[in-house]
Parts: sequence; structure tokens; C-alpha cells
Amino acid sequence: MRCDRLFTVLLAILLLPAADGRAQEWTRFRGPNGTGVSTARSIPVTWTDADYLWQTRLPGKGHGSPVVWGRKLFLLSADPDSATRYVICIDTNTGETLWQRDYAAAPHVLNALNSYASSTPAVDEQCVYVAWGTGDRLVLRALDHDGREVWMRDLGVYVCEHGFGNSPIVYEDLVILVNSQQAEELAPDQQPGSSSVMAFDRETGQLRWETPRTVARVCYSTPCIYQPPEGPPELICYDKGHGFYSLDPRTGAENWSLPVFTLRTVASPIIVGDLVFGCAGSGAGGHYLIAARLGQQPHEVYRVTRLVPYITTSIARGDLVFLCVDRGLVSCMQAADGTIVWSKRLSHGFAGSPVLVDGKLYIIDIDGQVLVLAAEREFKQLGRVALGEPSRATPAVAGGRMFLRTESQLFCIGGER
Repeated sequence: MRCDRLFTVLLAILLLPAADGRAQEWTRFRGPNGTGVSTARSIPVTWTDADYLWQTRLPGKGHGSPVVWGRKLFLLSADPDSATRYVICIDTNTGETLWQRDYAAAPHVLNALNSYASSTPAVDEQCVYVAWGTGDRLVLRALDHDGREVWMRDLGVYVCEHGFGNSPIVYEDLVILVNSQQAEELAPDQQPGSSSVMAFDRETGQLRWETPRTVARVCYSTPCIYQPPEGPPELICYDKGHGFYSLDPRTGAENWSLPVFTLRTVASPIIVGDLVFGCAGSGAGGHYLIAARLGQQPHEVYRVTRLVPYITTSIARGDLVFLCVDRGLVSCMQAADGTIVWSKRLSHGFAGSPVLVDGKLYIIDIDGQVLVLAAEREFKQLGRVALGEPSRATPAVAGGRMFLRTESQLFCIGGER
């Protein structure tokens, strides 16, 4: 009996998640619940080309980030001329392409900074879920891990002046997608779009709920889940029309809204304690950040109007929030009151968002340089590595390795060979 108990204890220890993050999956944009935080401890702060475990040339180009489940990495790319989309699965150990599925489409109008593959997939143990707008239609697909299509949903007309860029997430047995569209006419013969947040059964693709939204201009934020100290989980979103808002992720019913934004939102929300942070702005400037208190009576706590991003999603460590400003600055801010602790110009610009690994920030700038900074109150740059090609993607970290995407290449660093 004693031996049986000892065996049980040893087995439980062996099944515990690895301390360096090898057991952590990266299932959506910015990983676990969109926090951008990894538990890995095996990612170097600087490296040379000889240190990559592998690097792989991708077909076409794209800005979407990778997601990882086990030994399989999934991402989107697209032909910039024909708009053909590619769903790609790569072996995380070797960099070999396990399969690729091609979906033809017609070229359509995009913002110069967008691509036909700017959305990040979501993945679970069964399927990878991908979405894109084709210029006039919006589609959501589920493919199993071997590349077989399980279901497809045609979500109807898609109206947007800049192209698609929203990313799905998985919550329990649902796939949730923000279907944000242009509510203003773009041409005399074009009708305004209809926005909503939609949830689908992840096994069948059946629509489980849809919550209409009123959005004048397309917004690109990817929601996250907030678990209050008491009460059920909340789906936290924000956009220009409703500001911050909370939905019941099981039913889509609105819990509350706080209409505090007057400009487009692109970055995604982050939560620090009972504060939620979001940014808004425009290509012409006027960017600002708002911190709001979550709870039974949500309210704005403060706003910051300088040294804040428009496109990139911020990241938190303890009582600090780190902001990667589009024009190339990185700022450190106190979460409690918005005080800027330090700010440094480090690059020509950022479009991909930072991730936090073992107390360090990893950010890919628009020139394809990976900047590594200490996520601390005192500024310290630890490394700078050139990938050799522009990038607008966010790193993924899983299995003790980091995956870095440029427009047409994928690099793997960290872990063991």
C-alpha cells in the first residue's frame, strides 16, 4: 500500500506543468487570455542566426501571429496579389510544413498597413479557427489539426474601408468573434455594414448567440475574459460605439457598458487587478489611453493623452504597464494612476505587440528587429536582434520556445535543439 501511495505521488509530480513553460499552450492572439505573458524560462535575450532552432519561409505575406497546440503551430498568410489565403500548420520541432490549405479570393481594398492575413487564429485540442473578410463577405472556418475542414460559416456581407483584422477566441465550448463593420456608407452604391459580437458552437459551427453592436467605424480589439472576485465570468470588449462593455460569454447578454471612446480602437483590452485598460486614436494622431474600474459600477479612473499607443496592445507586470507607442517609443506607466515612469525612443515604429517572458519584454518592431527590455521601473535594454525583414506580428511562446513572424518568414528560438 505504501508503494502504491509513493507511486501515485511520483506520478502526480511528473504530470505537473513544466516550470519553464513547456506545457503552456498559446491558443489565441497574445496567448493565455490575451495577457501576452509566458511562463517560459528558456528564451535568450540575444542570439545569432546560428542559434535558431529553425527558420521557415512562408508562402505569401501576412501580419497575423502564430498559435500553438502541442507540436503544431498554425498561422495565416496570403498572396498579396491574388488575395488567396493560406492556412498553414508547421511542426514546432523541425519547422517543416505539415499541411497547407489554400482558399482563393479576389483582391480588394486594404489599408496600406494591413494585409490579407492580419488575423490571428484560435486553437483548441480539436481544431484551429480562422476568419477573414474577402472584400464583400466574412467567413469563419474550423479545420482539424490534420487540415480537414470541419465546418464553415458564411457570416454575410462585410463592409470595411481598411480590410479585416479581428481575431477569434475560444471560450469553453464556444468560438467568439467580434464582427465589426463600417456603419457609414463608403460609396453611393454601398450599404453600411452591421456589427455584432457572435458566438458559435466550436464543434458544429452553429450560431449560439449574437449581440448587435453600433459602431460607426470598424474597430479591431480582441476581447478577453474577466473573472470578478464574486460572480460569473465576463467577456470584456471595447470599441468606439459602446466604449468598454461586458457581455455574459455564455449568452451574449450585456452586463454593462461605459461609452468613453470617441475614436477608433485597434489595440485589445488588458486587465490589471480590477482595472481595464484600452487605447483609441486615428492615423492622424490624438491617441489616448483610458483606465476604468471594473465591478458593479464601472467608471473611468483616469486617462493618459501622451506616450500611448494606437495599434499595439500594452502589457502588465505587477503594478507596471508597458506601452509600445506606434512611432517607436516604449513607455513604462504606473497602473494605479497613469504616471509615466520612463519613456525611450528605440525604433522607427511598432505594429506588433509585446510579450512578457521571465520578467523581460520581447517586441518586434516594423523593421523586423526584436528588442528585449527588462520589464522593470528602471529602463534597461538587454538585447536587439535583426530578423532581416519587416514585421507587424506579435511573438508566440509555447513549449519553451519563441516563434517570431516577419512578413514571409517564421523563426524559432529557445528551448533545446
